[in-house]
Amino acid sequence: MKTLLLLGAAALALAGVAVTGLYWWPIGKTVSLNAELGNANRGAYLARMAGCIACHTDAENGGAPLAGGLALPTQFGTFHSPNLTTDTTYGIGAWSVEDFAKAVRQGVSREGKPYYPAFPYPFYSRLTDQDIADLWAAFQTVPPVEEPSKPQEMAVPFNFREGLKLWRAAFLENKTFEPDPARSDAWNRGKYIVEGPAHCGACHTPRNFAGARQAELRLHGSDSLPDGGKSPSIRADVLKEKGWTVSNLAYALKTGIQPDGDAFGGSMGEVVRDGTSFLSQDDLTAIATFLLERDND
Repeated sequence: MKTLLLLGAAALALAGVAVTGLYWWPIGKTVSLNAELGNANRGAYLARMAGCIACHTDAENGGAPLAGGLALPTQFGTFHSPNLTTDTTYGIGAWSVEDFAKAVRQGVSREGKPYYPAFPYPFYSRLTDQDIADLWAAFQTVPPVEEPSKPQEMAVPFNFREGLKLWRAAFLENKTFEPDPARSDAWNRGKYIVEGPAHCGACHTPRNFAGARQAELRLHGSDSLPDGGKSPSIRADVLKEKGWTVSNLAYALKTGIQPDGDAFGGSMGEVVRDGTSFLSQDDLTAIATFLLERDND
């Protein structure tokens, strides 16, 4: 009995050491931006492309733009998007542009805490310093909303935020954008949009038991979206087999209307309504070009 008690005490002590170690485990890198003065118009365009407004606005319940509160139910619990207005207490009004860059590209909060990967920062790591400066300039124009962010409703053990540091160590890939010099400007622009701000792979790639994207199946589609829906494969061969061309895909991303006259529904309908419908024709063509000319994994 005494041995069992000693073993139990030792196990608790080790667990305490592990928890303490996770708490003090530093994450994130120092930010030093090399950018010109941010352009709010470019930033607003990028915010549409990146889904910031759609995800951080609870429009159905009359929420103010970027005031947060949108719920995202998942198998791990329900995420609530935070307030991104300029309110200094409940929003990001007291942040610096460096705080913003660290959050967006590294997934690390102003206090040094890891963000849940429902926030697609692995894709946003491809944003340039100038992109960050432009986005920051755009966010500075958002009126403050004095409304606290809703707490995340995560199941045990996912409510232990420090445990995300282990998830990051196992699964996080933060990549900068690398153009392919052998490809056209349009193809590379499409690659940047798809793999970066538009984060298409967040919905069109299946995830493993831990909620991490299965990189070997990127853009193969998913049978388990957070809302219970499914997403199709958007690999080049599959798109071509279904009759997609650069022209009709770009048109569908602008209007939501597919070649057969049907309209996108569900999550994709929202993506078009709140995001891609605002993009320029050149960018829509670039997205379609990349997806249809991309080498299949």
